Amino acid sequence: MVFLRDIDGGVEIAVKVVPGASRDRIAGSLADALKIQVAAPPEKGKANKAVEALLAKALKTRTGNVTVVGGLTTAHKVVRINGTTADVVRALLGLGED
Repeated sequence: MVFLRDIDGGVEIAVKVVPGASRDRIAGSLADALKIQVAAPPEKGKANKAVEALLAKALKTRTGNVTVVGGLTTAHKVVRINGTTADVVRALLGLGED
């Protein structure tokens, strides 16, 4: 199952990012992370910004509520989503229970 947990004021989710893809999309869950493909290259934070924008759109929230907080320069990242709960994120992303 995808690593997803409630924290004070929001949720943290583990993601595996594949930059340089043909298009931006949430590709599904891996053993311990949500796989996200983005067209942006892995340079100067472009892929991180694309991940934030894609998750914000999928979760129907402002881009400012979604922030990469861990793994800024690696494929495995932790993303914080403010103002929501793990149950809401699971429902909007179509993820099962942990």
